[in-house]
Amino acid sequence: MVAQVIVDVVHTNVAHPFSYLVPEGESVPVGARVSVPLGRRRVDGIVVELLEAPPDGLPPEKLRSIGAMLDDCPALLPPLLDLARELAAQAHCPLAETLRLMLPAAMRTGRVKRKKALYARLMPGVDAEAAAQAQRRAPKRATLLRLLAGGAPRAVKELEPLVHQPREALNALEAAGLIALEEREVFRAPEGEVDAALTQPPEWTPDQREALDAMLPALRRGEGAFLLHGVTGSGKTEVYLAMVAEALRAGRGAIILVPEIALTPQMVRWFRARFGPETAVLHSRLTDGQRCDEWRRIRLGYARVVVGARSAVFAPVENLGLIVIDEEHEQTYLSDKHPRYDARRVAMSRCAREGATLVLSSATPSILSFAMARRGDYTLVEMPRRVRGLPLPEVTVVDMRRELEAGNRSIFSQLLIERLGECLREGRQAMLFLNRRGYNTFVSCRSCGYVVKCERCDLSMTLHREPGGEEPGKLRCHMCGAERTPPTTCPECGSRYIRYFGSGTQRVEEEVRRLFPGVETVRMDIDTTRGRDAHAKLLDRFGRGEAQVLIGTQMIAKGLDFPRVTLVGVVAADMTLNLPDYRAPERTFQLITQVAGRAGRAGLPGEVIVQTYKPEDPCIRAAAAQDYRAFFEREFSRRRAGLYPPFTLLARLLVESPEEETARQTAERLYDVVRTYLLSHPAQKKRTLMLRADEAPVKRIRGQFRYHVLMKLFDHPDASPLLALLAELAGVEDGACTIYCEVNPATMM
Repeated sequence: MVAQVIVDVVHTNVAHPFSYLVPEGESVPVGARVSVPLGRRRVDGIVVELLEAPPDGLPPEKLRSIGAMLDDCPALLPPLLDLARELAAQAHCPLAETLRLMLPAAMRTGRVKRKKALYARLMPGVDAEAAAQAQRRAPKRATLLRLLAGGAPRAVKELEPLVHQPREALNALEAAGLIALEEREVFRAPEGEVDAALTQPPEWTPDQREALDAMLPALRRGEGAFLLHGVTGSGKTEVYLAMVAEALRAGRGAIILVPEIALTPQMVRWFRARFGPETAVLHSRLTDGQRCDEWRRIRLGYARVVVGARSAVFAPVENLGLIVIDEEHEQTYLSDKHPRYDARRVAMSRCAREGATLVLSSATPSILSFAMARRGDYTLVEMPRRVRGLPLPEVTVVDMRRELEAGNRSIFSQLLIERLGECLREGRQAMLFLNRRGYNTFVSCRSCGYVVKCERCDLSMTLHREPGGEEPGKLRCHMCGAERTPPTTCPECGSRYIRYFGSGTQRVEEEVRRLFPGVETVRMDIDTTRGRDAHAKLLDRFGRGEAQVLIGTQMIAKGLDFPRVTLVGVVAADMTLNLPDYRAPERTFQLITQVAGRAGRAGLPGEVIVQTYKPEDPCIRAAAAQDYRAFFEREFSRRRAGLYPPFTLLARLLVESPEEETARQTAERLYDVVRTYLLSHPAQKKRTLMLRADEAPVKRIRGQFRYHVLMKLFDHPDASPLLALLAELAGVEDGACTIYCEVNPATMM
């Protein structure tokens, strides 16, 4: 047999399968990771095809042999191999690059070794009690025999708390032929979690039953794509759990995607409580060992339910029956690293390929997804009521312009201060949302207008200072992480009129502590959640009631369920509304609606206070009314009038280079290529509404100058050849710069 192997080297010179002989008498299946010779070195690769004879009539004696299989089973299942080929064709990149998406990075590099532990088991036919009686003069040995009486192997570490220093006694029992000692692979548990006691499903609400009646038949048939639109607190998670249970009963597996790592601990806890050790978790905050072990548990079939962030869509679940994408509207499902992919589109492709059901779910579906549901691409399923008939929280919009006129210079309105005080006095909990971390958002000179910017990025730096701290803090770039000491005089004009503007989560925390001394707070933003298990620890602390106020960025805005939270404050609703992006109203509506949904999820009524300088904005009004339909109709009409997606596609070639002139000239050259193509294809030119080469809105990031060729074109099958051309241009290697192709990117910045 001849194996066609894609080597794990990303370069155009080796971006094709190499032929290797399979050693006589050995079996090397498709999808196996193997070690192969390449030139004078050995590299890893993936077997993508097996042939009876060498291709192109090549003599077998000219082929070199595969060295060894690297795993005890094929690493990649055939559907994932096909998916990797599809993504490589779409991204115009080497197959090796998309194959890397399917495997843990530490597994590819060999950085992680399998963890082993010593186990003891009773030998077959040994009567544990009789043998223990015979060991009367050796009480340790007798105790160990009785502990092993059940017949199941037990880890020696598990026996150590029960029998002091058992190794010598175990060795003696092994020498006597009564027990066997053997090393076994053990899996490193993510986040140090232990399996919770299993819970039983509650009785379904009428809305949950109706949703399941619509989706379960399709799940049993292995088909269907659904958009589950349910208000916050309607019990969508219980619907996921019921569908996963049905998939498991049919012998199939499931993947549940969540948009934020912050949501993963709570979601994992719910699924572990229902499905026990069959639940695995995959996300970027796991250690290399944990990630590799969870991946192996999934691949070996020990875990058939996977909960994870975006990359978990590639989990090696065999016989996949269901993929659920929670909070499907979130932009975090779009990967901004090459090769770029949209986890929602990957999930749809994978479900179609493997005969699985796809469920996209959100209280605030994206405009594109809801439009697709109305068009019939998805089946729309709605859950319009909260569980137990609980009302949606009461929302009050506060005009911060009136607060300023009344002399209130605080970041909190008088109403929010009053309601927060009442909430804390009554022993309940509150959440304060501000989608900006740090203390002050920028530093400026009042004399000449100079703003302190990062030297490597075209962005203002944010002041970070721990609440109550004496030190002036540090200026930090949120793009590249660069730090510097705040200036005391203006670097431009020498003036001492340096002032700090705007507020971040650190300032909110300081203000809460000033207004309510002694009240414990938890702050969740990127700065406080860098450590291992930090998300879970902070949420557990708040969930146990050790803190009364949870302050955070968008990572607290969705999916979290704390029954004692009765008050939510949106500190600055305008922050996302004023971004230069056509999706700004949509994102603002989603954030306000989602964070408002954290209040009043148990028996106590909830209240939400939204602070804004634009209370008359239709987006703010719709979010306050929590009326998704009204918002959708207005936003859909606005986009139709402005010819924005979903009526058009926004595509761009983004060029990055450390030399500004190189980036600019490359963008201009690409512009000429695309313009020449359109001139020779009149039908596609007619469907192209805009084509221009320009600086990217953020001109420099991490020392790379950025220019782009931006296009707007009608979403039509005729656009496919043009999009293929853009992807091909991005795939051309250029040592002087990097080129990316983006279609409807998560951000145009």
